[in-house]
Amino acid sequence: MAVKPSYQFDPEPAQETTDGRMGFLEHLDELRRRIILCCIALASGMFAAFFFVERIADFVLAPTFKALPAGTNLIMTRPGEGLSFYLDLALMGGFIFSAPVITYQVWQFIAPGLYSRERRLVLPLVLLACLGTLAGAAFTHYVLFPSMMSFFHSFDSPRMQFMPRVEDTFELYRNMLLGMVAVFQIPTLVLFLARLRLVTARFLWQQLRYAILISFVAAALLTPSPDPWNQAMFAAPIIGLYFISIGIAYLAAPRTPAGSEPMSANLKLVFAATVLEQAARTRDTQRVSSSLRMLRRTP
Repeated sequence: MAVKPSYQFDPEPAQETTDGRMGFLEHLDELRRRIILCCIALASGMFAAFFFVERIADFVLAPTFKALPAGTNLIMTRPGEGLSFYLDLALMGGFIFSAPVITYQVWQFIAPGLYSRERRLVLPLVLLACLGTLAGAAFTHYVLFPSMMSFFHSFDSPRMQFMPRVEDTFELYRNMLLGMVAVFQIPTLVLFLARLRLVTARFLWQQLRYAILISFVAAALLTPSPDPWNQAMFAAPIIGLYFISIGIAYLAAPRTPAGSEPMSANLKLVFAATVLEQAARTRDTQRVSSSLRMLRRTP
């Protein structure tokens, strides 16, 4: 008589996992959906920015006209240059308008894969990055770019008339804006590295002289004027950001030593199983010993 097996084989495994995890294709589909939503938000922001493109243009070109003599106008030497300028302004405005939506979509995509302690780190990073972006943009718009345009206008003479083009002026403004926004992200980068134990406040303090040297070199490259006082004015914010980064590294450093982190859940389970096994062996040994003593006492 054949013995019926005590189990049954299911040829169709379950399609959904019980732990809520997503497969590779599900991740790709989720990424595609988030990218589409970000593109829709960006296009909507560009469409809304077209209604304010004249105001945006006045704001962007204000430092240039402030540095030039009254009545100076920018010129266009290429067909479609004005249209390209307005499209670039709409793209910039659309990115600013859609930044909250894009940030939210990015967070919704990466949040499920983060631990709780990693989620707590995201909010300070985002806030610090936003502050650095605003500070870098304000420094470029109100200080760095006007001084550069004034320096370029100083070469105006009866033989050479300074007549900047719209495309060249906006390209210079955009590149300087992106560069200074990246420089003002130093505290954000230091916060991230400090949480990963890659840098410490003591290490940054020890490298202070090199940081000051690099700051003056960067100021000399960004500042067209050879005046040392002008270069010092531009190097001062970079050095100030470095000191702020030292304070951030001190505050953000994990308080527990590198070798004394709490044990992981798996290590705790292994330790508990080892203790239980040792206790069971001790209990069995005691039972055997008591049985032997009882046999020895029996006549």
